[in-house]
Amino acid sequence: MGRHRGRYEEEPYPSRGRRRRGRGGAFAALAAALVIVVALATAGVYMFGQTDGCRGSDIRLDVAVSPELAPALDSLATDFNAQENTVDGRCVHAEIRQVDSANVAFGITGAGATMGDTDSDVWIPDSSVWPRLVRSQSGDAVITETGTSVARSPLVLAELTEFAEDDTQRSWTDVVPTAAPGEQGDRTVRVVDPARSSTGLGTLYLLNGALEEGSPDEATYNARMTAALQALHQGASPDEDSAFLALSGGTEEAPPVMIMSEQAVWRYNSAHQDATARASYLEGGTYYLDYPYVVRSEESDITRAAEVFRGAVRSDGARSILLTHGFRGPEGEVDTSVLTADFGFREEAPDELPRPSEGSVTELIRTWNQLKMDSRVLTIVDVSGSMLAEVPGTGMTRMQVTSAAATEGLQMFTPTSELGLWQFSTNVNNNLHYSELAPIRELQATDEEGTPQRDVLASALAALTPLPQGDTALYDTYLAAYQEMARTYRPDRTNVILMLTDGDNDNPGGLELEELLSQLEDIASPARPIPIITIAFGPDVQNLEPLQRIAAATGGAAYMTEDPTEIGEIFLQAFSLRISGDDEE
Repeated sequence: MGRHRGRYEEEPYPSRGRRRRGRGGAFAALAAALVIVVALATAGVYMFGQTDGCRGSDIRLDVAVSPELAPALDSLATDFNAQENTVDGRCVHAEIRQVDSANVAFGITGAGATMGDTDSDVWIPDSSVWPRLVRSQSGDAVITETGTSVARSPLVLAELTEFAEDDTQRSWTDVVPTAAPGEQGDRTVRVVDPARSSTGLGTLYLLNGALEEGSPDEATYNARMTAALQALHQGASPDEDSAFLALSGGTEEAPPVMIMSEQAVWRYNSAHQDATARASYLEGGTYYLDYPYVVRSEESDITRAAEVFRGAVRSDGARSILLTHGFRGPEGEVDTSVLTADFGFREEAPDELPRPSEGSVTELIRTWNQLKMDSRVLTIVDVSGSMLAEVPGTGMTRMQVTSAAATEGLQMFTPTSELGLWQFSTNVNNNLHYSELAPIRELQATDEEGTPQRDVLASALAALTPLPQGDTALYDTYLAAYQEMARTYRPDRTNVILMLTDGDNDNPGGLELEELLSQLEDIASPARPIPIITIAFGPDVQNLEPLQRIAAATGGAAYMTEDPTEIGEIFLQAFSLRISGDDEE
């Protein structure tokens, strides 16, 4: 409704000299008089019939709404504005704008990238996690949570209808891989980036709770969580549109699955009728998008106007509009003609899990971003004579088992991660105890022959051949590798040295442990961390303490197992350092 400026005013006529009127002028004057009388009568009826109506200028209420909620709220606001709701005789005019929830939150806190335009009088994000995050990170922000949930929508699993598994009882950990590389399923699980999406963040929260409950100890939890995060990173989409596109393009060999809200499944199906999705509900409860009504002003007229509009969004009429747009009502009610059983929707609301605390949200985002950062890893493999020994029960040598495990480990890394490969023993490269088999390069990069780095590494690992007379120049190789990684350090990546060996240091005349530690201390810088992670295996490893001291000096970790086939699981434990923050195992 527009402003009422000059509603009953007449523009003044220009001054004219008096002159004699003719009959035509008299008729014109009479007609004008009649028009004025009718106009005044009409105005009088309006004025006396609308004694509680608008006076003066409108109160403009700027309402920033999560994009998927905007169409329903815009329809509601149109009705609201037509009813001329007032505060102190001034009409409240609600203006709906669709704004990404993370964009608003980061615009207030400065904790993430934002596209601007984040100010508003009322804010309705998709989840309460955003105002809670704002409150924890920006204590002086004006954020008033009213306790009103405008709409609700639980997280579900979405699969293309033609590939959906009907009536299969699954938990969150059944869906998201939590095993070592090579042991995971072949279906990509897609989420929207949890750093900017409540749905993605809710997925991490649900998964975290399931793993905490189902893991016997912290090390197991860290390893499983790392595997899950690695898998989710592989299928993460920057926004919902990208995720929808990926879901609609699934193939029969590996149809993707996606975690999204019920309402998002409904929106997806509305736009993809040739590749519809089916919703399924996982065991153990779920997380709900709850669309809280948040007031961001302390001005008296604005806060009262916001309260008037809040009453409108809680009305029965508003609930009907929201249900027709695929949302649930405050009590979990649903329109079964919208969320139909044909696409797996259930009338009964799934059990709701408690919302994560501000601290949990911050920690989950930190963990996600840590693992999101691309790795830069120099992998070093022992090719001493003892690697020719057979691993009992496998029919394979230690070398073959190690190569296979390292090849599977490549699957943990994104295409933009940088990896290189060395081999070491004694005197493998003239007077050097190590040699470079593949330079550190992005896995998606190609060599001069056009071969991707991932394939170059896999071929080099498969071709590793132990030196029958070779010993184990472990300490000299550690130092050379550390010097190389320090020289080529990349601050935008996680720089790591990964050592795979089956024996203790055995190199008469070479570096001793204390000398190595002294030189590492001289080179190391807290601002440029290069953790050394060692996986030692086989009965020839007699003492893990030296490797633990090296790990402690560099912020890394040392692991030992007598069974090389366990290297895959240890890979996960090693890289779970980025979750736990431990510096030693």
